[in-house]
Amino acid sequence: MSKILTIGEILVEIVATESGNGFREAIPLIGPFPSGAPAIFIDQVGRLGQECAIISRVGDDDFGHVNLDRLKSDGVDISGIEIMPQGTTGSAFVRYRKDGSRAFVFNIRNSACGTIDLSPDALRLIDSCTHMHVMGSALYAPSIVTSILTAVERIKARGGTVSFDPNLRPEILDSPGMRDALKTVLAKTDLFMPSGEELFLFTDAKTEEVAVAELLAAGIRATVVKRGASGASYFDSQSSFTLPGFKVEEVDPTGAGDCFGAAFVTFWLAGAEPREALLHANACGARAVTKVGPMEGASTRAELEALIASQRKHA
Repeated sequence: MSKILTIGEILVEIVATESGNGFREAIPLIGPFPSGAPAIFIDQVGRLGQECAIISRVGDDDFGHVNLDRLKSDGVDISGIEIMPQGTTGSAFVRYRKDGSRAFVFNIRNSACGTIDLSPDALRLIDSCTHMHVMGSALYAPSIVTSILTAVERIKARGGTVSFDPNLRPEILDSPGMRDALKTVLAKTDLFMPSGEELFLFTDAKTEEVAVAELLAAGIRATVVKRGASGASYFDSQSSFTLPGFKVEEVDPTGAGDCFGAAFVTFWLAGAEPREALLHANACGARAVTKVGPMEGASTRAELEALIASQRKHA
């Protein structure tokens, strides 16, 4: 059986209850919610009953323990999370603007997860895993880039696989060494999972068709393009297709792409047909937006099947 690993930030998210442009005045807030793109991804993997683990760091504080408790309860191997007695768990304050976009105040680089590196125990954990999922948002500090590339190399050397979700925030795209790190990961990638325009980050193409062809020619086995509420598309050397999204009431879109990716990777590694994997991924992303908080809409297999059955019935 596969064991999925990811490395990167664990933090809490604190959300403004009123839309607006930022945090320059006192406003009502709710949270803390467990968060961090790699943590959301791996929590959803665990909720699906798939063996999985994460390597990260948290402070020995309430924000760290709310994450540890959630991940452990959802079936994630948390032995790779180091608790730093003098550290502070990362945080993100989030406010939605009127147009649906988000304004963030992050504390990641100066938090406990800003200093991730690989202990002997972490290396042993890497060697127990068969698949590495890389989140582009996690490539925010040199030691973490080194840790991720080390895990990718070790897992690939033993015949394992790699999936890569660029998941890039504008504020980190031009960080020193970021683009080189992204290209290095892409060269080892089996499954590429960009959102929209991220498809063009690593090609000279002007159209989606040509971009996908370039990626497949470079050795990527499959590409999944996430299209938000519109669904997603799958491409490999044999086939391509698009499935529509599910109709749900959106409450909070944060984490939906991470949950989508977790479901697709889990089903893909289990040998599901691409169409089945994409259907369940779309359902997982849809359920994720129905709750406030990045992990609050994470789904079990039964919940995904119920949503799929309900949509088919109404269709």
